[in-house]
Amino acid sequence: MKITELKARLADVSKPEFDALKAAFSDDTRKGVEVAFLQAERRLQLEAQQRIDFQERMLFENQYRAQGYDRIAGVDEVGRGPLAGPVVAAAVILPVDFYHPGLTDSKQMSKKQRLVAYQHIQEVAEVAIGIIEPEEIDRINIYQASKQAMQQAVAQLRPDALLVDAMTLAVELPQESLIKGDARSVSIAAASVIAKETRDTMMEQYARLYPEYGFEKHAGYGTAQHLQALDSAGVTPIHRKTFKPVLDRL
Repeated sequence: MKITELKARLADVSKPEFDALKAAFSDDTRKGVEVAFLQAERRLQLEAQQRIDFQERMLFENQYRAQGYDRIAGVDEVGRGPLAGPVVAAAVILPVDFYHPGLTDSKQMSKKQRLVAYQHIQEVAEVAIGIIEPEEIDRINIYQASKQAMQQAVAQLRPDALLVDAMTLAVELPQESLIKGDARSVSIAAASVIAKETRDTMMEQYARLYPEYGFEKHAGYGTAQHLQALDSAGVTPIHRKTFKPVLDRL
């Protein structure tokens, strides 16, 4: 077998298949063969560790399932800190057999990783979005707005139980509030990805309406570019007028 053919064969083999192939090539002294098996072994080790990590972050979901709850929604929000744009929450009910290695806190994932995860989650899970606009944020404050966005999303799914990132919701459902939940629960991580990609898309659309501000780059956070645009171009309808950097410029 040519080295290129061996590498192609090893690209997606399981551990038993790898062991069988390695035994079959045990007398082959070509350096390329040795390298191909080393690379495949590293891949298999990484995949095994990813699966262990993933299962560890299914702990809270599995605890709920052991109690008889099947429809477990992970809930998270994005957009508390920005000076402009809405706060967006997502609720996600994953299928029991869901697996997506590398799914974690959306802030720790690259844009490419988030988009791949977003597409996968949308294809196989139940997903709902809650959105609170800047005017309402100014009226009720960002904490209450975040909570309302979460509750909007949850109400669309009718789950049996909730896993919520660092918040307790006013709903009559069993719920677990997890500090840094998007790094500890796969379901919350999935909600984090959905919420972030949804909000980022909205801010990219706003960037076309208000090109001076660079919303497509910073999603409404108070960067130097954003503050300079506030000074030169003023406050837009999507700015949160109770947030101090905006309030100071009114």
